[in-house]
Amino acid sequence: MSILVLGGAGYIGSHTVDRLVNTTDEEVVVVDSLVTGHRAAVNPQAKFYQGDLADKDFMRKVFAENPEIDAVIHFAAFSLVAESMTNPLKYFDNNTAGMVKLLEVMNEFKINKIVFSSTAATYGIPEKMPIYEDDPQNPINPYGESKLMMEKIMAWADKAYGTKFVALRYFNVAGAKPDGSIGEDHGPETHLLPIVLQVAQGKRDKLMIFGDDYNTPDGTNVRDYVHPYDLADAHILAVNYLRAGNESNAFNLGSSTGFSNLEILKAAREVTGKEIPAEIAGRRGGDPDTLIAASDKARKVLGWQPEFDDIKKIIATAWKWHSTHPNGYDDRK
Repeated sequence: MSILVLGGAGYIGSHTVDRLVNTTDEEVVVVDSLVTGHRAAVNPQAKFYQGDLADKDFMRKVFAENPEIDAVIHFAAFSLVAESMTNPLKYFDNNTAGMVKLLEVMNEFKINKIVFSSTAATYGIPEKMPIYEDDPQNPINPYGESKLMMEKIMAWADKAYGTKFVALRYFNVAGAKPDGSIGEDHGPETHLLPIVLQVAQGKRDKLMIFGDDYNTPDGTNVRDYVHPYDLADAHILAVNYLRAGNESNAFNLGSSTGFSNLEILKAAREVTGKEIPAEIAGRRGGDPDTLIAASDKARKVLGWQPEFDDIKKIIATAWKWHSTHPNGYDDRK
């Protein structure tokens, strides 16, 4: 049996491919368009195809050449909240319509297991904290809406075709492979932790913290951070859950602990030993005050046990990557 990883050259996808290659006996096939991913991030032991999952003829070729594929892990999506607010149709076309085309081809080839990279953004502004899987899903940005629509499409595909799925809704992802060989490299970078570390490197003059008037203890956004290796392990466990014949399901993935932007800044200063100048700026559109996951269900049902449960440990792995790769991957696409 083989696992197909869509978006396997991206940040979380590449860590999952690496984890699959190094900790399981799985044969791994990777598909990535390299629009935002990096070929250098893909473990060389995985079989790689460059192409778009929305190209049905291309995907038919991938499945035909790899008949041992029995499960799909789907990371491939646009994921910039601010961009989705100004260009929503890009997100509904790539993310949501892409899912429809993928499921059609999977159905043709009788592949009925998919683990989907969903997001806390499907919950919108939560009514209570922490967030549980059965809490209302009311996205406040097109990115979250596109992912919620993808979840609903999979649910209807399950009813119609028996395509079983696991939707993994995760929160802020941070950190890198501990040896510093792969990590986070986006262009442009919008995630807090890599931006903080770019300031520590001297690549940025200062950190801009967007908003200090949120309903949080220090006025800045509070988020739940999870390491990409811990996410990778959850995806592998989810594949095994589906292979065991279980029903479709959804799980939150997070540390269950919230850290504000100012707390992240303080921790990064301690880990790096750098001053890291910072300045408060206005709010960005589409940012909820607080997002913290209740991940009890994943721990109980999947047997998920996060290894990187300390924010300084997470930041230290990210700092190793940024310190050894000051310009990210050399093959930026």
